[in-house]
Amino acid sequence: MTNRVLLNNVDHAELRVITRRGPEFGDAVNQVLVFPTEFDALQREYPILFRKDADGKYQAVALLGLDRDENLYLEGARWNARYIPASQERGPFSIALQDAGPGGEGGQPMIHIDLDHPRVSRTEGEPLFLPAGGNAPYLQHVARLLGTLYDGLEVNGPFFAAFDELGLIEPVALEVKLNDREAYDLPDVYMISHERLAALPGAELERLNQSGLLRAAYAVLSSLGNMAWLVEAKNRKLAGL
Repeated sequence: MTNRVLLNNVDHAELRVITRRGPEFGDAVNQVLVFPTEFDALQREYPILFRKDADGKYQAVALLGLDRDENLYLEGARWNARYIPASQERGPFSIALQDAGPGGEGGQPMIHIDLDHPRVSRTEGEPLFLPAGGNAPYLQHVARLLGTLYDGLEVNGPFFAAFDELGLIEPVALEVKLNDREAYDLPDVYMISHERLAALPGAELERLNQSGLLRAAYAVLSSLGNMAWLVEAKNRKLAGL
């Protein structure tokens, strides 16, 4: 259950948000939903894979661990990466459209906060508002983060539709080998086919390039190099290092 309300500098002037990491804040997850608007940053840190949701629609996830509730990037109260996926870093915040009222054409995106989220505090953490009522630097950061998510939701459908239409998304049997004796099978995984992408006619490649989707596709393909780091981190954990 959540207690989500519209954030404002009167009722929530004293609120703070705890920014340290930990399982108690929901960080013990082995994958997290991600969006094309953050692929450039993600591909430097995490393997990006595709899965299908309950409705059969493609979605992208960043792989964080190999076992259930395992986040190999989590080291005590620290997240060992230069970028944290936006849907995880947003913590108690979300965007909802404000009712435009009679005759309005559409609502304005507004920041909401879940007052029951474990990161919300009145005694510790980053302040949301300045003493005079303006947005504190942390809340400005949150606004940019939510903008990435909002734009990502808009881009997500066209991104997958374009690649699916061109037959570039394929199911794969992904096996992650830790050593000669241990391996993990990751079921229900999809990827962009590098071979099919490279074989596209020039006109199709140009269309993807002009839309920015080609760059996103190569970011996903490049991200798979991070599987080596994930295997190394898992082996260190198993060795108790």
